[in-house]
Amino acid sequence: MDWTRLILRSEGDTSAGITYLGGLWGVPIAKTRLSDFLGQIGEVRAEQGAETFLSGSIEDAQSKFNLRNLVSSPAPGVMQLNQEQIGAYQRLLVSLGVSSQLAKNTAVQIRASLAQSATRFQTTTSPTGATATPAIQGGAMGGGFTDKPGIEGGDDNAARAPLQLISVDSLLDIPGYTPEMVARLRPFVTVLPTATALNMNTASAEVIAALVPGMNVSAAQALVARRKTVFFRNAGDVQLALRGAGVQQVSVDPAQFDVNTNYFLIHGRVQHERAQVDRTTLVYRDALTHTTRIVRVQDQL
Repeated sequence: MDWTRLILRSEGDTSAGITYLGGLWGVPIAKTRLSDFLGQIGEVRAEQGAETFLSGSIEDAQSKFNLRNLVSSPAPGVMQLNQEQIGAYQRLLVSLGVSSQLAKNTAVQIRASLAQSATRFQTTTSPTGATATPAIQGGAMGGGFTDKPGIEGGDDNAARAPLQLISVDSLLDIPGYTPEMVARLRPFVTVLPTATALNMNTASAEVIAALVPGMNVSAAQALVARRKTVFFRNAGDVQLALRGAGVQQVSVDPAQFDVNTNYFLIHGRVQHERAQVDRTTLVYRDALTHTTRIVRVQDQL
C-alpha cells in the first residue's frame, strides 16, 4: 500500500493534471516473494516472509460511471436527481442488456440514503419542536445524530433511511438488481464518495458512449483506439477527438469530462501457503498537493 501510494504521488508530480493508461501506475505488481522486500532490512525477518507472496494492481476509479453522480447537490443539504446523469446511466444499462428502469430507481435510492447522511449540512426538527443545529460536514451534530449511539438521541429516521451505497455490490440492496446484473455492470460502474468527472484517458468505450449524447459504442471504440497512440492532455484535445468521432454538439464540461483522476482503487493480494487475502482499497489523491489518503478498505478471504 505504501509503495503504490508513493507511485501515485510520484506520477502526480511528474505528470501533473494528466492521468493516462501508459503511466507507471498502470503497471501491475507481479507476484513477488515478501522476503525480497524484507531481506533488505534483516535476514531474520526475510526468513519469516519466505512463504508469503504479494501481488496487485492500481485501477483508475474515475474510468467508470460513478453512481454518486445520479444525485446532485446544488446547495448544502439539497439533494436533487440529476436527470442528465440518469439518462446516461439508462443508455449504459441498455447497452449492457439491463433494464433502463433501474436507473431512476437507483437514483431515488441514493438520494434517500444521502438525505440522512451525517456528513452533510442539514437542519431538522427535534421531537420537542425545536430546530436542531445544522450538521457540520464530517461531524455528528444535527439531523438527530449523536456521538453516543444507543445511549441517547439517535436518528429518528433510521428505520426508513436506506444504507448508503459504498460499492457495486450495494446495488443488490435495490429491488430489481440481480447478482448476474451486478456482475455485468462491475467493469463499467463504481460508487465514489463524491460526484466526479469521467477520465476520458482511461474510460471504456461503453461508458464514453453512455455519457456523450449522440455517440454510439462503435464511434467510442474508434476514439479509444486512437487514444492509445496519443492521450488527451486537456479539454481541448477531448473536444477535437469527439468532433473527429462525429459528435459536433457536445461541449466538454469539466464537471463531466476530465483528463485527470483523484480516486484510485488499489487491488492487493497476499498469499501465505494455502491462505489468501484479497484487499481493495480506495485511495484519494489531492489534485494540488498530490498527497494521498485512504478512503476505505474492503477485504475478501
